Amino acid sequence: MTDTAMLPESWRGVLGDELQQPYFKELMEFVEEERAKGPVHPPREEVFAALEATPYDRVKVLVLGQDPYHGEGQGHGLCFSVRPGVKIPPSLRNIYKEMHQELGTPVPDNGYLMPWARQGVLLLNAVLTVRGGEANSHKGKGWEKFTDAVIRAVADRPDPAVFVLWGNYAQKKLPLIDETRHVVVKGAHPSPLSAKKFFGSHPFTQINEAVARQGHPPIDWTVPNLG
Repeated sequence: MTDTAMLPESWRGVLGDELQQPYFKELMEFVEEERAKGPVHPPREEVFAALEATPYDRVKVLVLGQDPYHGEGQGHGLCFSVRPGVKIPPSLRNIYKEMHQELGTPVPDNGYLMPWARQGVLLLNAVLTVRGGEANSHKGKGWEKFTDAVIRAVADRPDPAVFVLWGNYAQKKLPLIDETRHVVVKGAHPSPLSAKKFFGSHPFTQINEAVARQGHPPIDWTVPNLG
């Protein structure tokens, strides 16, 4: 199915044409073949969850991740975020640690980042599906072309945004963004491999200062405890 109904309504005008492209039809066929063979994450109904949670005209911040969590029941379509009740992954734990040190926000008991998404933080992975248990298994199949179109759509809006590019992979997307109009916050990735460089980089202060300059209320980074 490559009908524009797959996309959340607010994104159809700017991304609907992508779904008609040959690469996207081939991508959908590939993903369906993968689902026929075994687990693919996230579930079909959550592939576009980031776009659903953050409408096109409400994007204030775009955070770019790489690909979904590949463990059963972890991811739900928002980068770095996991479902309630799932153990907080290492990169997100480091994000919380930096947030606590930088802003004094309490470290939450969960990794469910929907409160950020509802405030205009688009939590976008570059690749939107993954084979269960195999990281990067859907890399290079076409998702990158689609998510580049998402980045470009936000970058082309009259209303400026803040783009958060952590790590070398994300920073390869810099050519898609006009830095004279938008603010780019870049730095080391929060993964345990590069966390020493990530800690102390004060990304949340940079983001909120930029959001304020762009005329929007700052993001409340507090993630409520779920108990």
